[in-house]
This record gives sequence, structure tokens and C-alpha cells, in this order.
Amino acid sequence: MMTNQDKEQLNAKGISEQQIIGQLSSFEQGFPYLKLFAAASTDNGIIRTNKEEETLYLSAWNSYTQNSGHNILKFVPASGAASRMFKDLYAFVDADYNEPRTNFENIFFHHINAFAFYKELNSICQHLYNTDITSLIDSGKYKEIVMALLNKEGLNYGALPKGMLLFHRYGEKARTPVEEHLVEGALYAQNAKNEVNIHFTVSHDHRQLFENLIAKKKAEYENEFGVTYHISFSEQKASTDTIAVDMDNKPFRTDDGRLLFRPGGHGALIENLNDLDTDVIFIKNIDNVVPDRLKDSTVKYKKLIAGILVSLQKKIFEYLNLIDSGKYTHDEIVEIIQFVQRQLCCRNAETKNMEDADLVLYLKKKLNRPLRVCGMVRNIGEPGGGPFLAYNNDGSYSMQILESSQINKKDKSAEEMFAQGTHFNPVDLVCAIRDYKGEKFDLTKFIDKSTGFISQKSKSGRDLKALELPGLWNGAMSDWNTIFVEVPLETFNPVKNVNDLLREQHQ
Repeated sequence: MMTNQDKEQLNAKGISEQQIIGQLSSFEQGFPYLKLFAAASTDNGIIRTNKEEETLYLSAWNSYTQNSGHNILKFVPASGAASRMFKDLYAFVDADYNEPRTNFENIFFHHINAFAFYKELNSICQHLYNTDITSLIDSGKYKEIVMALLNKEGLNYGALPKGMLLFHRYGEKARTPVEEHLVEGALYAQNAKNEVNIHFTVSHDHRQLFENLIAKKKAEYENEFGVTYHISFSEQKASTDTIAVDMDNKPFRTDDGRLLFRPGGHGALIENLNDLDTDVIFIKNIDNVVPDRLKDSTVKYKKLIAGILVSLQKKIFEYLNLIDSGKYTHDEIVEIIQFVQRQLCCRNAETKNMEDADLVLYLKKKLNRPLRVCGMVRNIGEPGGGPFLAYNNDGSYSMQILESSQINKKDKSAEEMFAQGTHFNPVDLVCAIRDYKGEKFDLTKFIDKSTGFISQKSKSGRDLKALELPGLWNGAMSDWNTIFVEVPLETFNPVKNVNDLLREQHQ
């Protein structure tokens, strides 16, 4: 039973009672596992381009960017706090010993002068302790250095978002991931007017920090690359928060009797993506950046997957206009079927039994969808999603990015298929979100809402269950046309913990 206070909470967030009923039902029933057809590989669905094809697709993208009628945007999810990067350092501060013992701690302090933030950290130590880092280490004051890095009185890295941290040093200067994305945007996502559109999704608490940094740095990179930046921001909508429940699946209430809502996960960002009015969108996580000397490969393969995208989109539009004209032959319908099956990797055994009119409607529905091309790297044991062929609700199967939680571990066949996966999703996407008539797709109509996820959390010492919405590149894009392309591992360089910044790829 909803109280007046509950209804006020819902109204404030823009959440309907019907949404809450649906979420509570999900807690009760759980989410169904996905049915796999096969693991995707370079022999089964993942494109591996040769030199000739690379030249063709790179040329296609360059031609696309020279058309003044095309709008391009780079979308960067950047709301995550950096606190998890420093969990090992927090553990060191809380430990009952004062000098480094673990391998992680020894690496951090032994190579501390190699971090891009070393110069700024040294200055902070001099300000706080009237001495430099070397002297602090010599006197065994390791924890003071960590506190200068993490605490509010110092660099405050423990509370900042990843986008605000110094990742790479260039002589006397250093760049944050935000700045590296500005540089990337100029290298592969500028339009015919030399404009670069970049959209960051940020948390409300950190938005001003991002805006201040852009205001400070924008002109510098515009002058360096001869471009004009149009930078925009959005925050995860309150209406995408999900209700938490107790272990009996009843609404979790805080000590003051209010309902507890939690962010719905990165899948909520499909709403932010849907608000953008553009033609092509690159999507890449905030921390997957490299210094300039290693950017060539990233830029090449970003252009490559974008060239594949616009080449496929052009063909799709031709077929849709042909279907609309009604002036197609039997051979042309066969050609479209083969395109859907071979190029879009979407098959349905029932097509051979369909009446002509039903077949044409089926083909039009499969063609007239948002399109994404996803870079995939060889699996190196990283946690997270991978490329698979999975069945859809209409009986067809197509390319999907799946997480291990979506696979029934008790189904031996499914478990074996998942184990056979050869590639990993590095979140390297380029998307086309307009239809063949130039209208923007409503992306919320292409979500598989049965692909959410339930996790166990706690609040004030009490256990609770939290519900995450279908992931942005998982269920939120389930009903898109999806293409997988193999890209080299060198294009995937995320920073999960602070010592990752010591890797050669970030030096």
C-alpha cells in the first residue's frame, strides 16, 4: 500500500506506481536467462578485416565526415567515482603496519615518481608537511603520502571522478582523461565544419568540476587541433532510479520510513543517449585512454568501425526504400534476406515458411532498427561481457553482448558455449540512431526489459536487494542491429586501479 509520503517521493522522481509494481514483480520472479545459439568468433560472426577492406572502410568514414549534413558525437560515460581505484591504498592506511608490505604497495611507492600526478602530489606534501615525497619515504611516513593523495586536504583523489585525475604526463604538463577524450574527438570525430561534439554523463555532485575543467582547457585544444568543441553534459535521470527491497522482497524503508531508491546502473544512460539529436555516436568509457604516442591505433580502428557502420547503414537504407516502393523482384527479396542473415547476422528459421507479405514485413522490421558496430578484443581474462549469438523473443537469433550473470550456469550446454567465448567487450561502440527517413529512433522502444540484474547490497547494516536496469550495451540495446569487429588489444587500456597507470601504455 502506497502512503502519501511514498507518492510524494515517486512524483519527485518522475516514477509511476506502475513502474514500482513492475520492479517489485521483477524481484519476486527474477530475470530469465538468455538462450544462447553460439559463442561469436572470427569464424562465426566477428568480422576480421584485411588490408583492402580497411582501406575501403577508412575511406567510407572520411567521406562521411566531409558531408556537412552529417552530425557526429562522442558519448563518454563519466559519472563513476575514482574511489575504487584506490581501495588497496585505503587498506594500507587502515592497516596495522606503517611501511609497504604487499606487492601492490611496494610497486606503488617504488614507482611513485612515474605517476602523472607525482609533481602535484609532491607540491601538496610540501604544503602539508613542509617536506617532499622523497624525505617522507626516507623517514617511513608512507601513510602521510597516501593521505595527501586521497584526502580532501590534499589532492582529494579519493572523492573525485576518474575524469578529473591526472593520467598522462607530457613534459611539464599532464592530462586528465577528459582532456584525452577532447584530443581523441578531434582525431576521429570532427565533422566537415571542423566541429567536435562531445557529451559527458556526469554525477550531479561532480558536474561543476567537469564544467570548470572544460572552461579552462577548451581553448587550448581548439587552438592545437584547429577545431571548435561543443561540449555538453547530462546526469542520470532520477526517473531511472529503482526501488530497493528487503530480503523478503518488500520495499526497503529507511529509518525515517521513506522508500529507498538506488541508481539503476549504466543501463539508465539509454535515456541520456535517447535525448541526443545526432546521426552517429561513438561510445567509450572515460578511463580507456592512452597518451598521444599510442593513439594511432585507437584512431585507426575507431574510424574503421565507423566506416563499417556508415557502409552498412547506406545499404540498409537502400533496401528499406526499395521495400517502400513496392517495386522489388523475387531475386531482390532473396538478396535482402541474405543481407540480413550474413551481414547483420540475424537469422530466423521461420522465414522459409512465411507468406510473402509477412516476409517483407519481417525484413523491414529487422532492417529498420538502430545500428551499432562494436569493437571486440581477444579475451584476456577480464571480467565483463562478451559477444554471443543469442535467441530473441521472436524466435530469431542475433548478435548480443552478454554478461556472465545472464547465462544459466546449471545449463551445461549454455555454460560450455559461454566458456568457448574468444572475445571480450571493451565498450568500443559506434552507433547510428536515425531511420531511413531521417527520423531519430526512440531508443527506449528497443530495450529488452527482461534482462535486468538483481544484486545484494546493504544500508545502515541491513541487507537489501538492488535492481539494475538492462545494461547500456546489453539489454538496453538488445533489439538493435549489432555487428562485431575484431580490434587489437592495444586499443583497450582501462584503468581499474591506480597502479594500472604505471603500465607502459599509460607512461
